[in-house]
Amino acid sequence: MGVPVNRRIYLDHNASTPICPEAVEAIRPFLFEHYGNPSSLHWAGMPAKDAVEKARGQVSGLLGCDPTEVVFTSGGSESNNHAIKGVFFASRDRGDHIITTAVEHPATITPCRFLETLGAKVTVLPVDRFGMVDPNDVRKAITPRTILITAMHANNEVGTIEAIPEISAIAREAGISFHTDAAQTVGKISADVEELGVDLLSVAGHKVYAPKGIGALYIREGTKIESFVHGAAHEAGRRAGTENVLLAVALGAACDTARKWVGMPQVKILSDRFREGLIGIFGENVTLNGHPTARLPNTLNVNFVGRVGAEILAVLPGVAASTGSACHAGSVTLSPVLAAMGVPRGEGMGAVRFSLGRATIWEELEEVLGMLKVSV
Repeated sequence: MGVPVNRRIYLDHNASTPICPEAVEAIRPFLFEHYGNPSSLHWAGMPAKDAVEKARGQVSGLLGCDPTEVVFTSGGSESNNHAIKGVFFASRDRGDHIITTAVEHPATITPCRFLETLGAKVTVLPVDRFGMVDPNDVRKAITPRTILITAMHANNEVGTIEAIPEISAIAREAGISFHTDAAQTVGKISADVEELGVDLLSVAGHKVYAPKGIGALYIREGTKIESFVHGAAHEAGRRAGTENVLLAVALGAACDTARKWVGMPQVKILSDRFREGLIGIFGENVTLNGHPTARLPNTLNVNFVGRVGAEILAVLPGVAASTGSACHAGSVTLSPVLAAMGVPRGEGMGAVRFSLGRATIWEELEEVLGMLKVSV
């Protein structure tokens, strides 16, 4: 069984998603008709302003917060940077200590490292073999100088869902701001800010079927945070710069549409069935990365034991997926996430992440299994 020459199968939705039709339609009027500045109080500006506020309400509807607590950003990286740097700069009179985990996205780790050059003290907590951080480790790491705890909601590589409600309860008890990077969870599982108990939450538009270049940051009312971009009083003074109306309305429409997809039960069925198919071909020579149950419904990260991930992808022409290892000059290195989880090199060098989407069908996964069976 093989894939037709022109057949393309997209299994890299954790990297980026297609733009949903609802987002495309939401953009159209703002390409040609409603071109005014949303800060202008006249006939050309008011439709743009109303559209931005409608979009803000749609994002808040998915997150379960008040629209005034949503700030539009340029994407997940900016949202993370705003949360981490914003709390640090606003809280230097209280402390300088930040707690994070070893499996965070570079958009979290790198800002923390940058703040170290400005005097911040950063504690990076270890994770277990499933990629989970122990909430008790968070509690033990807190000092009188701790001002922020940041831990991702779910890991982008292996799909493990962290114990965010437990960690946020510890943070709240200690009076410490808590941020979570929810780029991989918004629209896939519930990211209700009250259920999670977070003070700050990052959204990446292109992970939730909106265009690239747009995101949002939830900031709980009363959270002390410095503006990320200084200038005029846009976004209630929290991010200067004329709002990107086109992309804001697209994100709003995408978030509104995502409400009916939360949980993704049908996608989980496909992912589980696909894993069973891999085991049927490779047996014990395919192992799972990440938590067996506390995981994203669409994410399957497996090791092809004794093989190299890039070589596996090479025998899957037309299939878009990603690997958790890199090969340089004949030497294979594991991603920081797999290394932090303690995945043995002999297993992890064969890591491949298949991340399914709303439009994924079984026939596509069956074709991938067929290619693997023939070629590997």
